[in-house]
Amino acid sequence: MASEIGSDGAFGDGGHRNGTLSILLAEDDPANRMITLRMLKKLGHYADTADNGVEALHALESRPYNLVLMDIQMPKMDGLQAARIIRKRWPQGPRIIFVTGCTSRKDECINEGSDGFLSKPISLLELQEAIAGEAC
Repeated sequence: MASEIGSDGAFGDGGHRNGTLSILLAEDDPANRMITLRMLKKLGHYADTADNGVEALHALESRPYNLVLMDIQMPKMDGLQAARIIRKRWPQGPRIIFVTGCTSRKDECINEGSDGFLSKPISLLELQEAIAGEAC
């Protein structure tokens, strides 16, 4: 999986290389993680994974991603707290799309600077539209 990075190490503009975005999936539930990874594969994408917000931050420190698919409720650090830190450390990227069963927290996600919100269970079409930047 490759990402477009400027010479200064900044996040790319969400561009593609070999047709694949650089995606990080932050999801603590193994079944949800497996389902989302399979859906991404059907769409021609692959993703690195993190089990919680702390691991997501470590992953972002080690390499840039164009997109983070972020669960809200995770151990150690939830997705909202991780998103706040991501926006502070990397204001130019990556895009963050919350993927959660907590539909009542959509406004909170938007206020935290999310670029999209998907309610579980998600469909292949919803995921495709979110990746393309067509959903919120």
